Amino acid sequence: QVQLMESGGGLVQPGGSLRLSCAASGSISSINYMGWYRQAPGKQRELVARILGGTSTAYADSVKGRFTISRDNAKNTVYLQMNGLKSEDTAVYYCNAVPARFSWGQGTQVTVSS
Repeated sequence: QVQLMESGGGLVQPGGSLRLSCAASGSISSINYMGWYRQAPGKQRELVARILGGTSTAYADSVKGRFTISRDNAKNTVYLQMNGLKSEDTAVYYCNAVPARFSWGQGTQVTVSS
């Protein structure tokens, strides 16, 4: 069972940037789709970005043009570069396969506030 550990969150002002990392305890090279999810207070967890292999990506409309997902299979790590952050991006961010099939990690808190 792969374990996932997210990091890189924090407090940032609107318009700022953060880069999230997700380190897997095992190989992710055989996992076709990996994704980043987020859960805001009082809301359901939602998928915001996914990556197939190393190049094919897809994004939720709410983050398109601002977020970029990437993966490094050699390091068993998935990244999420977040630019132009907005208050509505405030949430706990998680990574997992798509569809999710591993136990959820603790996530990393992203707070966008002035």
